[in-house]
Amino acid sequence: MVTIAAAAASRRMLSVLLLLCLSGVAWAKTHRFEWTAAWGSQDVDGVGVRPVITCNGQWPWPDIRVDKGDQVEVYLTNGMNDSTTSLHFHGLFQRDSGQMDGPPMVTNCPLVPGDTILYNFTVADQVGTYWYHSHTAGQYEDGMRGLFIINDGENNKDYPYEYDEEVVLSIGDWYTETVTDLSKAFLNLYNPTGAEPIPRNLILNNTRNLTWDVKPDTTYLLRICNIGGFVSQYFWIEDHDMTVVQIDGVYTQPNTTNMLYVTVAQRYSVLIHTKNDTNQNFAIMQKFDETMLDVIPKELELNSTSFMMYNDSLPKPEQDVVDELDFLDDFYLTPLHKEEALGEPDHRITLDVVMDNLMDGKNYAFFNNITYTAPKVPTLMTVLSAGDQADDVTIYGSNTNTFVLKKDEIVELVLNNQDTGNHPFHLHGHVFQALIRDVEYDDALGLKPVSYDPDDHAPFPEYPMIRDTIYLRPQSNLVIRFKADNPGVWFFHCHIEWHLLQGLAIVLVEDPASIQASSSQAITANHLSVCANSSTLIKGNAAGNTDNFLDLTGEHVQLDSIPTGFTKKGIIAMTFSCFAGTLGLVTIAIYGLLDVKSLDNVAFNIMSGGAPTVSPDDKNTSAQELDEEFEAKQIDEMLEKSEAQKSKLLGKFKNIF
Repeated sequence: MVTIAAAAASRRMLSVLLLLCLSGVAWAKTHRFEWTAAWGSQDVDGVGVRPVITCNGQWPWPDIRVDKGDQVEVYLTNGMNDSTTSLHFHGLFQRDSGQMDGPPMVTNCPLVPGDTILYNFTVADQVGTYWYHSHTAGQYEDGMRGLFIINDGENNKDYPYEYDEEVVLSIGDWYTETVTDLSKAFLNLYNPTGAEPIPRNLILNNTRNLTWDVKPDTTYLLRICNIGGFVSQYFWIEDHDMTVVQIDGVYTQPNTTNMLYVTVAQRYSVLIHTKNDTNQNFAIMQKFDETMLDVIPKELELNSTSFMMYNDSLPKPEQDVVDELDFLDDFYLTPLHKEEALGEPDHRITLDVVMDNLMDGKNYAFFNNITYTAPKVPTLMTVLSAGDQADDVTIYGSNTNTFVLKKDEIVELVLNNQDTGNHPFHLHGHVFQALIRDVEYDDALGLKPVSYDPDDHAPFPEYPMIRDTIYLRPQSNLVIRFKADNPGVWFFHCHIEWHLLQGLAIVLVEDPASIQASSSQAITANHLSVCANSSTLIKGNAAGNTDNFLDLTGEHVQLDSIPTGFTKKGIIAMTFSCFAGTLGLVTIAIYGLLDVKSLDNVAFNIMSGGAPTVSPDDKNTSAQELDEEFEAKQIDEMLEKSEAQKSKLLGKFKNIF
């Protein structure tokens, strides 16, 4: 028999539970964004207007700020008429929502012009500084990018470190031309070494020479994110220390430094306390890591200065010149919540990084001699349509560099860098422990390139640094580990956009059985519509075959390798021979055939994809009517471009000849 008191107590309990549920609903908000990506124009660095990808006709793209536990809905419409597009939310785990991760032909179909895709996910278990960007054809270097900040509780009230105010600083590099135009010269027979395009400037919060007005005796939380596409940067503030408290969304033990080294895609949160007096202003400094540049143009400013202003009535500071680049090595950062190094791996994946040429003479990037080549079916959709064969790595194709991971196994990625460049690598869907980052090869110090030996290596840190983006030193090695506890299809790739265009990526298919069993992993109707509108297959193996998943006939594959014995010197000799032959033809044309209409454009398009400067009145002028000054201008312009290309090649190969 239920007493009145018991019934009343039961009603009170139900009321409490209802209030708790309602409070939970009120706390978790839904943020809806409707964006159209389209071409516009902008003078970003004060040097000149260039095309940029705008958001709803505006640039830069908006920053997103949400609280932990919130729901996010992003409706992206492709307003460009010349390209597909996509979005990736960098650093977000997308737990149980892997199709929202974004990379075309990995988890999604390409978004064609005029179509709209919905990215719908919850930020359930992450806080910190993240960002979003296009994952299509280097588009984020054309400005399609923004920050994504997740507060730790409402208004960041649960942040473990005290501060007074918060400031967001996005750093990046900026180019004169669009990625499409730059790629024509980059992925080209006449660039056999893969020398990356050189940025025009470094930018801070999407501009140059930023002014930041500060208050005295104030603790600021700075969220620093490198949203550039290529160059790592040194960052410091004159005569001010920075205390690192979070990296890539992972809280750290406080670590104080006066300089950071920030690769593309990395994020640092630091505390900085301003001075008590206001009798001086200070420089905010960014510096190119010039070792990443094959050529340093004479007009390139390696340092960029912005201004920390205590007093507007005083002059802006000059650039701060330092004697040495003594920066914090992030490898030695310790997570705030210490986690011991993961145990022996269940699955070790060893990846040799190589940059080399294929039969078309272009330079590509390889993991284990495979350059990533997209399949005909997005890999996630191959998983969902493969049934019991989803565990067979064969079905994902010969050139996707795919590895299948079992549920909850400890995975070790070993990277041996056989390239002379620096590579920042990013893992989708996870953070990882950094166990080994070997010293950089330096012949002057007697150091030689060394591959990782699992039986003979330096001791692992007791509590390894954890993050989602880490750099691999030139001709060195790196070891990271993570637990396969997030079923999905995850990209792992170099975050230098030029290197991703060259194919430096692998795909991890994690726990395919759980992907198939989860209703939340089923492809949404909207995403299926995107696939239909792009004429992308949604079932089958990498070749689109559904009858026999082991039959890869018709799959996309890389070009053949250059025959053994055809050395790099041979490639260079061939390139210079082609270059010289083309130069000879152009010279003959300019001197002997100037009366042929449009010849100038033909000749210069052969050389560099550009056209000479010709006024409208000159286009129909015969050779006899051209005056000497105009003719000399044409010849000088051609020779100047030719010399620039020759110097670039010679600079790259000075250590080979």
